[in-house]
Amino acid sequence: MRIHPERLETQLRERLLPVYLVSGDEPLQVGECCDAIRAAARAAGHATREVLEAGSAFDWQQLTAEAAALSLFADRRLFDLRIPSGKPGTEGGRALLAYCADPPPDALLLISLPRIDRQQQGSKWFKAIDTIGAIVQVWPVEPHRLPAWVEQRLRQAGVAPTREAVELLAERVEGNLLAARQEIEKLLLLHGAGPLDVEQLNASVTDSARFDPFDLVDSALRGDPARCLHILSGLRSEGVPPARVLWALHREIRQLARISADVARGASPEQAVQRAKVFARRVGLVRQGATRLRAAQWLKLLDHCLGVDHAIKGLSPESPWLLLEAIALTMCGSRPLPILDGD
Repeated sequence: MRIHPERLETQLRERLLPVYLVSGDEPLQVGECCDAIRAAARAAGHATREVLEAGSAFDWQQLTAEAAALSLFADRRLFDLRIPSGKPGTEGGRALLAYCADPPPDALLLISLPRIDRQQQGSKWFKAIDTIGAIVQVWPVEPHRLPAWVEQRLRQAGVAPTREAVELLAERVEGNLLAARQEIEKLLLLHGAGPLDVEQLNASVTDSARFDPFDLVDSALRGDPARCLHILSGLRSEGVPPARVLWALHREIRQLARISADVARGASPEQAVQRAKVFARRVGLVRQGATRLRAAQWLKLLDHCLGVDHAIKGLSPESPWLLLEAIALTMCGSRPLPILDGD
């Protein structure tokens, strides 16, 4: 069963399932989902909690043994299984599959891990959990939804913000929901519940924006040059290695070059995107970006990625950050690189 994070509380009130899997790269939302499941388990009598950290040296027989053991005090149990790598491996997959085939009647298994890729979603253990339990996939709050998310959190805390205050707080904590929660808690301590305006916010909120290379990629696909420059500046000031930014851009450009070449050979945009196995939630964004440049231009952008790599390694006198800026703006369609002019 797939459950949206916003629907999790409702599902937990209806009944507890034997297995819950929570995945995602947004720590605040993942943590809150796991906390809600733990709270529901405690309320249902799962008083004994076993935390299992499935690192590289983890023995998956431990999960099997815990599942087979009887509780000493006849309490219901909660197995809190954490997989930092996001991949249980062959042995872990077998253990999870065996657990789902015969889950202990007195236990609840909570699995938390980073965002799951397409390969893991096709595994037998993942499908087994989907069959008997619940899978909660957490996605980052997109930039255009962040002000609404911030306003909702403020109002839940009893704060009545002006629209300008909401927009300023969303800008200050961009990409960092943990920072947003901390700032809201601080605002409550300083000002209490009630109205909140820009002046009060300016006096208490620090700039906690955190940026991610994938935010840059999505902004470039949307054709938003101002946001691309803002994100690049944030990434650079936070000390993010330019190689990491290059990796994210190169991966997307390579995919778009493949899609554009497929269209040039006669495929429809829908067919080309489908053949590229783009995630459903990103289809519209990828199609929007793919139509902005021609196949030859995407291929030349790949050459420019190689130029960035040379600059990073000191094989070129160019600034890697200026080259990355040029690539992102070219993807936006706002500043074609000189080599692309006239193509």
